Parts: sequence; C-alpha cells; structure tokens
Amino acid sequence: MRWAGVDLATVREERAYLVRIVTRQALDRLRVLGRRKESYVGPWLPEPLLTAPDVAEDVELAESVSTAMLLVSETLAPIERAVFVLREVFDLDYEEIAAAVGKSAAAVRQIAHRARGHVAARRPRGVTSPAETRAVIEAFQRAVETGDLQALLDILAPDVVALSDGGGVRHALLRPVVGAAVVARLLTSGWTRRGVDRSFELIQVNGSPGLLVWLNGELDGVLTARVENGRVMGIYHVRNPERLSRAGHETTMSR
Repeated sequence: MRWAGVDLATVREERAYLVRIVTRQALDRLRVLGRRKESYVGPWLPEPLLTAPDVAEDVELAESVSTAMLLVSETLAPIERAVFVLREVFDLDYEEIAAAVGKSAAAVRQIAHRARGHVAARRPRGVTSPAETRAVIEAFQRAVETGDLQALLDILAPDVVALSDGGGVRHALLRPVVGAAVVARLLTSGWTRRGVDRSFELIQVNGSPGLLVWLNGELDGVLTARVENGRVMGIYHVRNPERLSRAGHETTMSR
C-alpha cells in the first residue's frame, strides 16, 4: 500500500526504495510484536506458513523460514534481525542495507557480525534432507495416531523439547516439556482420548514437512518438528487461532 502511493518519477532507484519501505514496515511490526510478547500467555511460536514443496529445494531459503530458525531469529533485536535477513538470505550489500535501516555501512557490518555469531551459537547443528525429515514426520504421525509409545520413543531424541502456543485462547503447554519419556507419554495420552476425532494431514510448512492437526473436522493446529540425525529434537505445536491465519492457503516464497 505504501509503494502504491509513491510517485515513481521521484524515485532514483526503485529496488533500493522498495527494500527500505519493506524493511522499515517489518521493523515497526517486530516492535509491536515485541510489546505483545511481554503479556502473552505461554510460549510464543512463529506463525506457521504453508509452503510449496519446491521451497525445500532451496536449502538456505528453507532454513531461513524453518520454525527452529525463526525461533533463533526471535532472540535477535529487531535491527539485528533485519540486517541478518537482508545480508544472509537476500545477499544485499552493506551500503544498501545501511540505507534501508538508517545506519552507516560500518555500523551495519558490526551488527551483521554480531547477529551471525548469535545465530551460529544457537542454530540447529545437523543438516537433514527433506526426504529424511519427511520419513521421520511420517513415523511420528503413525505413532501418535496409534498411540504407540515405543514407536515414539524410538524417534524422539532423549532431550527432545516440546513447545505449544495457545496464547491463552486454547489449551496448551505453559512451559517447555523436556525429555523423550515425558513427551511421548504426553502425546500418547493427550492425543488419543475417546470421543475425540483427531486426524493429521502431512503438508509442507515453513519449508519442511509438517502436520495439520484436525479436531472433529476443524483445523485445530499446526505441528512442525526439528529433525537431526533421524531423531525429533524439537516439537512445535501452534494452536492459537490468531496464529493460524496462513494455515489454510499456500504462501508463495522465493528469493
């Protein structure tokens, strides 16, 4: 909308101007969300995005929108996050980033270096192929659907972490649950209750295989997982209806 109102005859470099508009809108949005998180009930998880299968073929793009990577990005200050994405994902030069964020190129270089170090210390260690991730997610789906405790224990890492986001609107974990035995019991007992018609649909979400969770025929949530070395290291379940606005249609993504 901001771009539509611009007199392009007054713009010397359209691409740079558009980058600046989008970046500053994103920074404003991040600051608003930062204030919301202060009073948010329970964990805040990234909003799930249904993506096309070909997103997974671009390894860097798929990683940049993965739930695990977005959680790491959430730990960056807004300006650090903007500089990191513009540099590492879109490969903009420092001068162009400086114009977009309103800082000097030297300052942007320092911010980029600091953000890279922060992300490197927290990003997932192993690289797992889309096919391997899909196989693990399918095994996870079968185990949860059948309530097979041992099958779950076989694919959960010993120190697996489960997070769920209900925002105080829907029932969810108020804090992380850690450990394969505890998480497996939680999934097999809580998701197979009598009288509840729960089903799962395998989809591409945030650049990787994930699951839509249906309850009595209605969308109840989106589940994604971090997979390393054939094991599930992290489970992320978004149930807050306000965070599921993009779970009903595919989001086009490219670089």
